[in-house]
Amino acid sequence: MQKMNIKTGDTVKVLSGKDKGVTAKVLRALPNSRKVVVEGVAIVKKALHPTQGNQQGGIAQQESAIDVSNVEVICPHCQKPTRVGHKEEDGHKVRVCKKCGKAF
Repeated sequence: MQKMNIKTGDTVKVLSGKDKGVTAKVLRALPNSRKVVVEGVAIVKKALHPTQGNQQGGIAQQESAIDVSNVEVICPHCQKPTRVGHKEEDGHKVRVCKKCGKAF
């Protein structure tokens, strides 16, 4: 299994699909399936059965997971979509912006 360079809370830009060009925050990272859930992207409708908590039931909208290859991290320093590198600082492995070289 490959490691993902995108984590929960990162700001990403969507590269392909119906929401191409959207910049949003990652809500959940799913490394086992190499997918991410991005805020406001890939909205799907889900039928909800009536329960004690939700007696009405109905149809709800929620974000669906998209493949990690369809998003690119936005560097918090240079504010550009970039690839992610890794290096060691003070004995810890950190992610590094490939464009500006700063750790984030």
